Amino acid sequence: MPKVTVHRKAHFNAAHRLYNKEWSDEKNVEIFGKCNNPNYHGHNYELIVSLSGEIDKETGYVYDLGKLKELIKTEIEDVFDHKNLNLDVKEFMNINPSAENIAVVIYNKLRLKIENEFDLKITLYETPRNYVTYSGE
Repeated sequence: MPKVTVHRKAHFNAAHRLYNKEWSDEKNVEIFGKCNNPNYHGHNYELIVSLSGEIDKETGYVYDLGKLKELIKTEIEDVFDHKNLNLDVKEFMNINPSAENIAVVIYNKLRLKIENEFDLKITLYETPRNYVTYSGE
């Protein structure tokens, strides 16, 4: 059967602060600028989860998009939406919640729930112009 990629788009709003506790306040401001605001700042993140695999002969699906929608809701949106990533999300207690690290965390959470027969790719927009992709490499 042909290999096809399906995509599910989602979004969440979250606050974060980019900060390295090993650095001085001056160096944090120098490196992270406005993103180092001690009172945090927020983004309206856009998430695209892409799964590639063979089309199932019986269903015509690569993957049930209703099931993917529910996984994204329970594993990502319910955990990240309207949260302070630094303070409220355990995965970011010891890592900087940069867009790059957020994409890796999302990938790892979903990879545990999605069978390995499917290639998984995460695309995360922090702003309409700034986005990252991660596919487990």
